[in-house]
Amino acid sequence: MSQPVEVPVEHGRSSRLLLALAAVAVAFAAADTYVVVLALPDMMTGVGVPIDQLQRAAPIVSGFLLGYVAMLPLIGRIADLRGRVPVLVMALVLFALGSLVTTLAYDMPSIVAGRFLQGVGGGGLVPATLALVADLYPVERRGVPLGVVSAVQEIGSVLGPLFGAAVLAVFDWRAIFAINLAVGLVLAAAIRALAPRGESRPRRRPDLVGILLALVTLVAGGVVFVRPPSLMRDLTWGQLFIPFAGDGRWLTPIGAVAIAALVLLIAWSWFAPRPVLDLRGWGRVLVDADLVGALLLALALGGVILAFATADPKIEVFSPRGRWYLLGAVVASAVFTWHVRRAAHPLVPRGALRRTPAWGALLVSFFVGAALIAALIDIPLFARTTVYPDDQLPAALVLVRFLLALPVGAVAGGYLIRTVSPGVVTAAGMLMAATGFVLMTRWGLTTIEEPVANVALVVGGLGFGLALAPVNAALLASTDDDSHGVASAFVVVARMVGMLVGISALTTIGLRRYYSEQLAIPPVQEVCDGKSRCKEFSDLLRVAGIAQEHAVFWGAAGCAVVAAVLALVLFRQVGPTRLSVRDAMGSAG
Repeated sequence: MSQPVEVPVEHGRSSRLLLALAAVAVAFAAADTYVVVLALPDMMTGVGVPIDQLQRAAPIVSGFLLGYVAMLPLIGRIADLRGRVPVLVMALVLFALGSLVTTLAYDMPSIVAGRFLQGVGGGGLVPATLALVADLYPVERRGVPLGVVSAVQEIGSVLGPLFGAAVLAVFDWRAIFAINLAVGLVLAAAIRALAPRGESRPRRRPDLVGILLALVTLVAGGVVFVRPPSLMRDLTWGQLFIPFAGDGRWLTPIGAVAIAALVLLIAWSWFAPRPVLDLRGWGRVLVDADLVGALLLALALGGVILAFATADPKIEVFSPRGRWYLLGAVVASAVFTWHVRRAAHPLVPRGALRRTPAWGALLVSFFVGAALIAALIDIPLFARTTVYPDDQLPAALVLVRFLLALPVGAVAGGYLIRTVSPGVVTAAGMLMAATGFVLMTRWGLTTIEEPVANVALVVGGLGFGLALAPVNAALLASTDDDSHGVASAFVVVARMVGMLVGISALTTIGLRRYYSEQLAIPPVQEVCDGKSRCKEFSDLLRVAGIAQEHAVFWGAAGCAVVAAVLALVLFRQVGPTRLSVRDAMGSAG
């Protein structure tokens, strides 16, 4: 099996630029996770889904999430086998392709397919970038770059809704993904150009046949998606859009051309000696990376995601159908475990996560995610419940204060682990996060508008930021170089699953508190006998809503404390890396 090539220490400046571009790509992909927040109604209308059927839009969000999480371990393992730069380029190309499909989407299946491809590409950037940090920097210098990568990822989450709002102010929703397409291709080309000599390939003659087939596929496929009115109305060209049977767009002459060109491209890329798309080489890598094991694990993760994503948190942690998803996830997990023990080259190399800090990082990351999602979801909800009931933007800006503190904490955490154990830094950060949540439980009807609210937001944001780099550092320090990619993927998966489970469980707990508080409120006809009494009834409902959010904050504080205790216990074998500030700011490698 091929192994990633070590990056020579002489490549200090180009290595830093390469890592900077990879970090920008991570930030851009993170922004795309939340860019649909404001664009979702327009996207629904654009693909023929009525705006009053919001539940049908759930696959637009869950499709991205499913692609982001389910394929992460496979992409992380490929990064260990094929190298970091090729995987970064591949992930960006997939992200760009998903953006193209989303831009041209005409119905729900096509837009979900595009979002799924975006999720696969965007998720693949994270483990490859974290593994690249481990390649470029020795153990004693990883803290700061790990903190920077974590920081830009969270900054991307902040900028996502703002980016979407800025584009929607001038263009329609399709322009968002057209910009994604351009940025993804530019970053892919730039990263490929900066590939170290060990990962570069010798120059060769261009594959003209493959390029021609790719162009025919893209052009014909684009025409199928767009269906230009001028061509459809033409007596001659319009015949290309008449279906052979039924009313499917792909059952037309132009659709047949696109499918035939794609089939020929795949066949040519598999059998040609030097094709533009090295499908045969990637096929070998997929076999070496244990595609079967990856699919089994994807089924398990997909079952968990769908079980919680399809639930109505007002009445349940997961839906009745979700129970079957969870059962399928359990079966797939059992088969995956059996497969890993028997496979010659399993997805997770034997012993890759055997050290306590390695598997401990996954456990800590799970509880960090469970606590973090409460802040991301319930801080804006609290603002909407209290002082901004009719205005979404000011409520979202309250969360920005928390998110701006988070990247600052991430960089600080990277600096601190030079002299302090990652376990201590992680525990301190999560205890700060717990303190922030406890302060939030004291918020009242008007606290959000008062300066004192910033204390809880800043303390909580800094605390979460402090914990990000130490968890990744403990993981990378406790795993072998040839498994950094897949290990980094699992720590991201653990955090995402923690978010899913956390939001379902904590929201259910909060709603039970809400309903118990609501029982103490007199019926509306007994209270609302005039304008002033109606306001009193409204205030009582808001108080019940505050009690609900307080319960969520208490639950999140508990998750944060659990993460802190686990970090102290499980990371005790990982000591600090003593390094001067001057050395830490030195060249990579």
